[in-house]
Amino acid sequence: MGCNKKEVLHLNETENRKEVKRKFALWIKESTLDMVQNIYKEDNCGSRSEFIEKAIIFYVGYLSSNDNSQYLPNVVTSTLKSIVAESDNRMSRLIFKLAVELAMTMNIIASSQDIDKLTLTKLRGECVKEVKKLNGSFSFDDAYDWQKG
Repeated sequence: MGCNKKEVLHLNETENRKEVKRKFALWIKESTLDMVQNIYKEDNCGSRSEFIEKAIIFYVGYLSSNDNSQYLPNVVTSTLKSIVAESDNRMSRLIFKLAVELAMTMNIIASSQDIDKLTLTKLRGECVKEVKKLNGSFSFDDAYDWQKG
């Protein structure tokens, strides 16, 4: 590596300490340098050298890290968070609607049936066991079969 002794003080972002920068020869394909030229400003870099240095630090960190999740681009992370949040919102709305329908059904049945509290408590316990046994997949047919023996 041929070195030019031109030194520039630089505040290293990863270690928050002053570090001397060195100039050296870099052999790089023209097409790769064109890619750097076309994008370094989009990454808020002041120069191609700063962009290349950030890329090297990123890649070394990626290779040496057991947990590569910190190297996922922020846009991927934020997109995934948005997708999950929207899915949660939709599921919450659907569960709410289902709960309203279930409350209506229970009120209609409760108004027309003469069931004492003790029987209701026992039924709840049995239903918990049955739903657990079926992993939460309990249908009207299952209830019919259960009631008819």
